[in-house]
Order: sequence, then C-alpha cells, then structure tokens
Amino acid sequence: MVAKVLSADGFGLWGRTLEVEVALSSGRPSFVIVGLPGKSVCESRDRVRSAILQSGFQFPQGRILVNLAPAFERKDTSPLDLPISLGILLASGQIKPSSRVCAAAGELGFI
Repeated sequence: MVAKVLSADGFGLWGRTLEVEVALSSGRPSFVIVGLPGKSVCESRDRVRSAILQSGFQFPQGRILVNLAPAFERKDTSPLDLPISLGILLASGQIKPSSRVCAAAGELGFI
C-alpha cells in the first residue's frame, strides 16, 4: 500500500513544499527513509514508531519505505515526524484519507 502526505519545512527565507511518500510491503521488517534525509530526519524512525504505538495504533510489521520529495534537496528538519506517521497510518489502512487537500508538519516527542 502507498500513501502520500503533503508537508513543508523552513528552507531559506520562504520555505518549501515537500511530499512524504510511504510504501508498505511484506518481507523482513525494516524502516528506511530516502530522499536526502538529514540526521534529525533519520532519527525520527524511533520517535515515529514510539508515537504510533503510544497512540494505540499498530506499527506495521514488514518493510516501510519513506521517500522525501524532492529528492535532490537535503531535509534537515524534525517537523517531518508527523507527516511520516500519518503516511504510515494511511498506508496501513488504520486511518482514512481526507477528501480535502491538506498538509501536515510537526515534531513528535515523549510526554
């Protein structure tokens, strides 16, 4: 299953629009983020997994591939935690997509 979530980050003076694409497939469990993620984005794997489980949802077993587009620009912001989480929940069918176009940006943390 594949899901796409629109997001944005602070890039330069104006910022930029990003697309977070999540693909789930069967196979050996893995969680990979591609598309020139910075260190803070790579560390989001643990925050996303914990937040999904703490919210009462199931974390998918199998392969999770997250693509951050556009792939030619580095992403160094943690506000991609929320769109990655939403993409995983959408791709796994745990939440339904909205009929409206919307975007999400936000960092996840522990209470």
